[in-house]
Amino acid sequence: MELKWLCVTLLALGILAVQAHDMDEDNDADDVVDIEDDLDDGMEEVEESKSETSSPPPAPKVTYRPPVPTGEVYFAESFDKGTLDGWILSRAKKDDTDDEIAKYDGKWEVQDMKETKLPGDKGLVMVTRAKHHAISSKLSKPFVFDTKPLIIQYEVNFQNGIECGGAYVKLLSKTPELNLDQFHDKTPYTIMFGPDKCGEDYKLHFIFRHKNPKTGKYEEKHAKRPDADLKNYFTDKKTHLYTLVLNPDNSFEILVDQTVVNSGNLLNDMSPPVNPPREIEDPNDQKPEDWDERPKIPDPDAVKPDDWDEDAPAKIADENAVKPEGWLDDEPEYVADPDAEKPEDWDEDMDGEWEAPQIANPKCEAAPGCGTWQRPMIDNPNYKGKWKPPMIDNVNYQGIWKPRKIPNPDFFEDLEPFKMTPFSAVGLELWSMTSDIFFDNFIICTERAVADDWASDGWGLKKAADGAAEPGVVGQMMAAAEERPWLWVVYILTVALPVFLVVLFCCSGKKQPSAAEYKKTDAPQPDVVDDEKEEKDKGEKEEEEEEEDASEEKLGSDADLGSASQEEEEEEEEEDRKPASEEEETVNRSPRNRKPRKD
Repeated sequence: MELKWLCVTLLALGILAVQAHDMDEDNDADDVVDIEDDLDDGMEEVEESKSETSSPPPAPKVTYRPPVPTGEVYFAESFDKGTLDGWILSRAKKDDTDDEIAKYDGKWEVQDMKETKLPGDKGLVMVTRAKHHAISSKLSKPFVFDTKPLIIQYEVNFQNGIECGGAYVKLLSKTPELNLDQFHDKTPYTIMFGPDKCGEDYKLHFIFRHKNPKTGKYEEKHAKRPDADLKNYFTDKKTHLYTLVLNPDNSFEILVDQTVVNSGNLLNDMSPPVNPPREIEDPNDQKPEDWDERPKIPDPDAVKPDDWDEDAPAKIADENAVKPEGWLDDEPEYVADPDAEKPEDWDEDMDGEWEAPQIANPKCEAAPGCGTWQRPMIDNPNYKGKWKPPMIDNVNYQGIWKPRKIPNPDFFEDLEPFKMTPFSAVGLELWSMTSDIFFDNFIICTERAVADDWASDGWGLKKAADGAAEPGVVGQMMAAAEERPWLWVVYILTVALPVFLVVLFCCSGKKQPSAAEYKKTDAPQPDVVDDEKEEKDKGEKEEEEEEEDASEEKLGSDADLGSASQEEEEEEEEEDRKPASEEEETVNRSPRNRKPRKD
């Protein structure tokens, strides 16, 4: 907490420095800034800022009203009635699973969000964990893919985070066999869309089942993975809006919080591709026995040199090595531990003869080594290894063999994959290791404006309420620093310290004292204002002129005086002018009156 207010203190000190500088300019040199009083005032400002930040103003309230569709919709559900009316819980069992966990007995409830900022806004909550959950509801009328887009949109909040599980929705195909009471993982669907996560694999599914026009079989087509980082949507415990837009021209967009995170075309950006290739490899074609796929072959004309010694070792003993002085040849590297004792429960019949454990020989610690000395091994300069003929280009090289292409008997071309199987219900069939996943504000429509209005009245209000409750930028920075105290140091170094240094060095210079404060010494004086010098020179000049006029009048009236009296007057005039000239010379010699030299 001390670091927390250090930034504010530094800023206050900087402001005080500016104030001190201004007071120096306005006051006389004898005025002294009372720094202690200013520091006390600064600390009072810091205390006031503490009290202000500790009690933020109340956040504005956002009033919730259930969203109402503004156009034609096939399905719209906000759960604000507080019941599951219109929704059907599955009573099916999962195939190929133990009976204990095969049942779809996961619990669903309509609840308020745990940490809601919008009282009255309810949603569908998958309450339990580690169970199979399945719930579904019929559309007002089946959706048929023709000339209008498809827009599916809903909200998800992982209130407890998510370990492993999904929150995707299935659009159940319209079939005579569709029974929502028996909705399970094998129930045919047209589109599956939504978030899914397990481990560190964060996904946003868009899968549609495409019918092969030749065989009548369905195959799942998966959209490419988005380039955007999806992790934050699973971990921040906020409500996020998921939107899928399918257009009749086969283009699609996937949006999170009304921002596009993935887009593409059903013909080009699905895996596997909607349309199979025109040609395939002939499964009956076989590679000829004499087909040569080797681009390089050993040179058949190469001969091993006579001096090539394949038996030469890679390492040899260093003949120039000398045994270090003090090497203890007779001392072993390890000796029996003299302090070890045989365990009391040691049975020599069962355990064998007891031997003390080995320890490093203490005599070898001060010596360069113990035991039999051996020359160190070095690389053998004559080592060449096993001789192999050099590789040359294969004149018979025919390339990598591939089977020939034949027309694909299963080829078809569907240029309108948008025209998928109609669907008549929406369902959630999920397994999750995390409870309390919150779903809200489902809508299926054909107009983008209708979906945007629905989002504005639902998710938009949640976002506004969360934003009103969240602190500002400064509050967020302080909250982040509460979790990571080292951020206060970063704040000081990046914000407060530079400001303080700028204020200190640019605004707190010392004021030079006036010339009147200097003692009468020979020390160099500061520059005197030019106006004062000019006035002084002008006064001296006028005095000289007056003295000259007086001398001339005196000489005219006293012409009969002798030369002796004239010399005395000249001497007196000389003495009168001498102090002024000496003073002028002293001023001119002063550094403060020297004019700068013009280059």
